Amino acid sequence: MSQIHPIAGNDPDAGERDRSNQVTTKRIEVQRFTVISSKSFQEVLAKLDAAIGHPNMATFRNDMTSAKTFAELEAAVQKVIGTAGLMEFARFELGEVLRRKLGERAPKSVRLVVGNPLIMAQMVEHVPDAGSYAPVTILVDERPDGVHLTYDTTASFLSSYANPKASKVAQDLDTKIETLLTSAAA
Repeated sequence: MSQIHPIAGNDPDAGERDRSNQVTTKRIEVQRFTVISSKSFQEVLAKLDAAIGHPNMATFRNDMTSAKTFAELEAAVQKVIGTAGLMEFARFELGEVLRRKLGERAPKSVRLVVGNPLIMAQMVEHVPDAGSYAPVTILVDERPDGVHLTYDTTASFLSSYANPKASKVAQDLDTKIETLLTSAAA
């Protein structure tokens, strides 16, 4: 359920323009998908890396910006995505930070931010808030029972918006990512 709260602004002309700022809060239930692998952290990460594109982000941004048509933009995306239909936007070596604190006994942990701008556009076209959930996060971390590959499903984020078109795109994205994680864990 959404709640709307008016907020006081520091704009002295806001009253004259008859505008009010609002803050909303929406509760969203999230489903977490996890696969646990008995393979080594390095093996799992290597399988993910092999399936996800790793573009030079400066070149990719330039290609996106210089695209004059949607077809040119699609071509720019298609040339940098991997076999999973996804590309890496960022990588955060969480384990590196833990090792500074705990030493070599610290578990390995990496957060990957992956996605596909074309898939994001399909969702955002129907639900603008979908831009908050794309690209997505995949967490790969070592635990005593194995290497966990974890993903919060996009369809669960978007379910409260009740938009069938965006939900279908999100479900397809979830299937793509769940297949990727299951394959990397195998």
